[in-house]
Amino acid sequence: MKKSTGSYPRVRVEGGGRGVVSQAGAVLLAETVRKTGLDSAISAALAPWRKQRSVHGPGKILLDVGLAVALGGDCLSDVAMLRAEPAVFGPVASDPTVSRLVDTLAGSGKRALAAIRQARAHVREHVWALAGDTAPEQGGQVIVDLDGVLVIAHSDKQDAAATWKRTFGHHPIMGFVDHGAGGAGEPVAGLLRAGNAGSNTAADHITATQMALAQLPKRFRRGRATLVRTDSGGGTHDFVNWLTARGRRLSYSVGMTITDAIHAAVLQAPDSAWTPAVEPGGEVRDGAWVAEIGGDCLKGWPKGMRLIVRKERPHPGAQLRFTDADGMRLTCFATNTPGEAIAGLELRHRQRARCEDRIRDARSTGLRNLPPHGFAQNQIWLEIVQLALDLLAWMPMLALTGKTRRWEPKKLRFRLFSAAAQLVTTGRRRYLRLAAHWPWTHVITAAADRLHALPNPG
Repeated sequence: MKKSTGSYPRVRVEGGGRGVVSQAGAVLLAETVRKTGLDSAISAALAPWRKQRSVHGPGKILLDVGLAVALGGDCLSDVAMLRAEPAVFGPVASDPTVSRLVDTLAGSGKRALAAIRQARAHVREHVWALAGDTAPEQGGQVIVDLDGVLVIAHSDKQDAAATWKRTFGHHPIMGFVDHGAGGAGEPVAGLLRAGNAGSNTAADHITATQMALAQLPKRFRRGRATLVRTDSGGGTHDFVNWLTARGRRLSYSVGMTITDAIHAAVLQAPDSAWTPAVEPGGEVRDGAWVAEIGGDCLKGWPKGMRLIVRKERPHPGAQLRFTDADGMRLTCFATNTPGEAIAGLELRHRQRARCEDRIRDARSTGLRNLPPHGFAQNQIWLEIVQLALDLLAWMPMLALTGKTRRWEPKKLRFRLFSAAAQLVTTGRRRYLRLAAHWPWTHVITAAADRLHALPNPG
């Protein structure tokens, strides 16, 4: 009788190995930090918080936590994965030192937040210049998507409250620059709010937009070259008036609530007013039509607003709402873009759904929960999450090509960052020798070559 050995070979496990680096693919993120000058910018911004004779600078500490979050960590102590590889990531502060820095930055109020954000904005402009044709500005317009995120709290934390979805936690507003179909997106705003904050609070949308605009190069902080997209939470008089005020005159595409006036106008619209909706490839979207309505529906709104309604057959099993009509699901949005066909404008607004992908990426990159108890500390954590997301957006934009540019953080971690390598020191230089049999070694090495070819920061 033959004894079964199981489906997998038996391997004995023991410690004491040397010269092996785990998470070796994370060297791409470390090189992105170096080539973009993010380390110098953050260190200079946080220099006022560095104590005399301290071993670890606050900028390096914050970046270390950001790298750990980018690699999948979800708390401050996960920086230990970097501490285990000093040959790749340099000296890393202890957990108590990291915690004390977060408390110190939180205690300084808005000064530390402003310093971190200014450094990120400065580096972002440099990164877009390095990216060239792959930068999000190459289409002649920068698109900023705003959306609220519910972050569940499993313990009693400061300003955690019951949310509109009957959960408990916080309700921040996030802003992302859309990289289009060929890329991902990068965070430009993170406004932490209590869990019971409203979804359509105009003041919070204005604050989040101000934060987002401050992250863009100066030429995009006003004017029609910047498009702000929101869901129906942004379809308020105060917010739209602010976007179009003299001195800003931003482009917008905001969702609107189906009011009685809009519902009546849709019912009165003739068949000739409806145009088939389109897909990104230009083909007709089956079972969907769009129309532009006006009249009394535009009274009280800024001049130049266009109100566009889409009607679409609901998918099987969907229940109609009382705002729907003739068995069709109705959605509505407003824009101030003149001269373009309504089908193209509706497609552009529908592509705001990519913001949901960015939120999913944020949840898998530290925003699944807010680890600290204090509200100010959690605001610092939100900045760390945005640093991590910046790196996860900038590295593909600068170093990856084709379909790999669209890989989300989970796939980047599984295929690239988790690769192991042998660390070899020769001729006063260090080399990471990746396993030849790893399926994505060629992607890592090609990306590293592209990063090395970039000019060093001035």
